[in-house]
Amino acid sequence: MTVATKDDVVRLTDWARCAGCAAKMGPEDLKRALAPLSRRDDPRLLVGHETFDDAGIFQLSPDLALVQTVDFFAPIVDDPYDFGRVAATNALSDVFAMGGEALTAMNIVGFPVGKLPIEILSEILRGGQDAVHEANAHVVGGHSITDEELKYGLSVTGIVHPDRVMSNARAEVGDVLVLTKAIGTGILSTAAKRGLLPDSERAALTASMTTLNLAASRAALVAGARCATDITGFGLLGHASHIGKASGVTVRIVADSVPLLDGTRAMLERGALTGGAARNLSYLEPLVDWGRSTEDMRALLVDPQTSGGLLVALKPDRVAAFIASVRCAVVVGDVMPLGPHAVVVA
Repeated sequence: MTVATKDDVVRLTDWARCAGCAAKMGPEDLKRALAPLSRRDDPRLLVGHETFDDAGIFQLSPDLALVQTVDFFAPIVDDPYDFGRVAATNALSDVFAMGGEALTAMNIVGFPVGKLPIEILSEILRGGQDAVHEANAHVVGGHSITDEELKYGLSVTGIVHPDRVMSNARAEVGDVLVLTKAIGTGILSTAAKRGLLPDSERAALTASMTTLNLAASRAALVAGARCATDITGFGLLGHASHIGKASGVTVRIVADSVPLLDGTRAMLERGALTGGAARNLSYLEPLVDWGRSTEDMRALLVDPQTSGGLLVALKPDRVAAFIASVRCAVVVGDVMPLGPHAVVVA
């Protein structure tokens, strides 16, 4: 790539090898990579990697546990400030999905020094910092390297009461599943990269990806939730399957109830698919009873998300109050006794 000067119009997504998705490693690849690793037994380790939860939980005292996570990726939007906000919102979400409150964050940066103006990095960091501050947390440092591909994200540390942890492993038969954000970010960001997405839909996409899941997390705890996950790179069904496997249940998703961001269907019809969707579909094939779902519906349900909403399992009598307190929250399914599949699409 050529060197961009300060006066050039820079498309950040041109500096990503996999623009249009978070480029998360496929779940089957990750599973194989982790398989040889043994877990060190320690009763203080409340949540490790075994349940594919969003963050690790380590207990410090009877009423206090650490929540720790890390997330970073290449640009999926072109505005540097917005990229910083999206990446930070996405990383913070892992803490909120576990029921925690964020305390501190550390920047992780890969930047093509000498090829992009350093002012772009300043704007990325400013966007990340503003999102962290919105979450009532603090940026306390970080680490940077020179890299041909631009990357940014954060490691985040939070706290949670051990009795209030939300986990993939705590869904129960009869729970109702509520989704707090519409899906479609992978398809739409791919369309934006190709110059297909209208300005209004691009703005709505950015607004969704920069909306913190903090309020939804707090509302879930008030509603008594003990199971939640945020919907990110593995897509809605990928993360739903983690709940099914970790909890020993079958998760039913009612496809027609799943909300979509404006323009998602239209951009899908124009071929705005990501490589991550194909990997997700391959991984999920033996885990999902697809019912009568169409090819397009499958593509939507496995679309890799960036900074998606929370999928929360609630007791039926708590659903109405939760939906009333969380804008855009929608019932998308329920939890059934364990069957042949981790997920059933209805």
